[in-house]
Parts: sequence; C-alpha cells; structure tokens
Amino acid sequence: MAEDETLLSIENLSTHFFTEEGVAKAVQNVSLKIPRKKTFALVGESGCGKSVTALSIIRLIPAPPGRIVGGRIIFNGQDLLELGDKQMREIRGNKIAMIFQEPMTSLNPVFTVGNQITEAIRLHQDLSGARARAAAVRILKEVGIAGAKQRISDYPHQLSGGMRQRIMIAMAVSCRPSLLIADEPTTALDVTIQAQILDLLDELQKHSQMSILLITHDLGVVAERADDVAVMYASRIVEQSDCESLFSRPLHPYTQGLLKSLPQLGLKAERLPVIPGTVPEPLHFPAGCKFHPRCPIGSGDERCRTVEPQLREVAEGRSVACWYALGYEENLKFKT
Repeated sequence: MAEDETLLSIENLSTHFFTEEGVAKAVQNVSLKIPRKKTFALVGESGCGKSVTALSIIRLIPAPPGRIVGGRIIFNGQDLLELGDKQMREIRGNKIAMIFQEPMTSLNPVFTVGNQITEAIRLHQDLSGARARAAAVRILKEVGIAGAKQRISDYPHQLSGGMRQRIMIAMAVSCRPSLLIADEPTTALDVTIQAQILDLLDELQKHSQMSILLITHDLGVVAERADDVAVMYASRIVEQSDCESLFSRPLHPYTQGLLKSLPQLGLKAERLPVIPGTVPEPLHFPAGCKFHPRCPIGSGDERCRTVEPQLREVAEGRSVACWYALGYEENLKFKT
C-alpha cells in the first residue's frame, strides 16, 4: 500500500499492564495500515487485545496500570505517541473518533444527549451554544433519529438500545473525523438493528469519505462490510489480508478454525467444528507460537512450541505468522 493511500500506520505497537501479579502483555508488536476511505476490520476472540489496540491509538490507556511501551502510531504523518496531551486532545474526537462497545455505560446518564453531542462540537469547531445545538439536531437527523428536535432534550435512559447507539455514532461523527474507530458497534443489539447501524456507518463513510477501523468478533459482519482484515490472537496479529482472499483461502490455522466454526446454509444439522482449548491469559502466555496448544499440528511440533513465528508477507497484500502457512495448507485444515 502506497504511503499516500495510508491514513494510519501502526508499527510494532506494544501495550502492557503492570499489575501485582505480573506484566500483562495485552498487545505485542502489532503492525497494520489503515487505508483512506476504506473499512479495515480487526477480528479476534474476546480478550485478544483488539480494544486495547484501539484505546492505544487514541491514547486512552488507563495509566497506571497500563502503558504503551513501544512502537509508533503514524496518523497523517504525525506520530501520535510523540504528541503532548493538549495536541492529542485536539485530535481525539475531532480527527479520530471512537464508538465504544456499550452506549449505556459510555453516555453520561445525568446529561441530555444534546448536551453530550454539543460538547464536542463546541470544543473542536468553536461554535456558539445556539449554533452548536443546531448542528447537533442536524447530525441526529443524519443518523436517523426521528423527531430530532425533541430527542435532543432526552436523557440516555429514555432511549432504546438502537437509538443510544445512533447517539454514540452522532457524537463520534459530529466533527467529521478522518478515522472512525467502531469497537463492537452492534453488541447487544438484535439482528435487524445491527443491520441498520452497519448500513448507517456505510452511508456516513460514503458521505464523509472517512476511514473506519471496525473491531469485531463477528466474521459475518467482516465478510459483508470490510475491505481489509487483520486477525488477532493473544496480543498479536496472526494474519492480514484483503477480505476476499482471507475468506476464500485462510492461511493461519486459527483463521481456518474460526471460519470452519461458522454455520452455513445448506449443510446438514450436525455439530459444528470447534477450536479446542481456550485463549491464554496475557499473564500466562505459552512459549513459542501462542496458538500451538490449540493447533492441529503445532501441539506436536518442537519449533511451534519453542519459537514464536513473526508476521511475514507471503503474497502481495497477505501476511501471516505461522511456520506452516505455505506448502502445508492441507495439514493445517481442521478435521470436521
């Protein structure tokens, strides 16, 4: 990917949490590039480090116990890790915005939604109270809130889950950011509302020409919405590809296991394959490849148990961290 096509470049990012029990290495040597005007999906099971990666980008890691211990985050030519707090506040919410997982805990229950939207507008766009409120009403209409002039005076508890999620999106896009980070934007919503929220994000992206970093564990959403995808496991990126190639020919055994565990139309009603074992805890990662205890070949391979493979490019636009990604694809496939 050419540099002028890249909006955000993460290089060897590592974020650790220093606890009484030890150092939890939540994110280790993560590198990825988010293109302009595209949707990039970061996929993985809960606890793999997706949300910590997102919070690291906007520098909202709670310190203590957390700290970014290495790497670079280049946004429009600037390394965000070298900026002061004031400079970062000018970017956060203005040029880079984030939709958090659970709107009910992210919205302040004692302020109206109008107050919470206008706060960002007044801070970053230097508008007066009346003009900021008018802008907030306009944004509520854009995100599909019926009766926006009345709803702007509502409190979060007066709104449904889908409407609260739309409010969160309105807050995030109120300053027309270049990058929108959507962390599990459809969690706890029913299927119909999920589709509406994702359609809304698509419309806003086309209208504002922004990039979206979509953080999710839902591979169906990724297949339908993403242009590029990175698969994360136990603090590291294990595979990165354009979306079509990843779904048609997954290279890493973890990715293959995830895809084989998806239900498919037309198949007989039988038990779906599962990936054995559980995700390791950041305080107790295994030696070697972190996936080897659950891998169909890695558990019996000395190199997999002792030496961790690094993410390497194996084809144009495709990278994978596996000793057996190429040449042994038949061995990698999970047995049904």
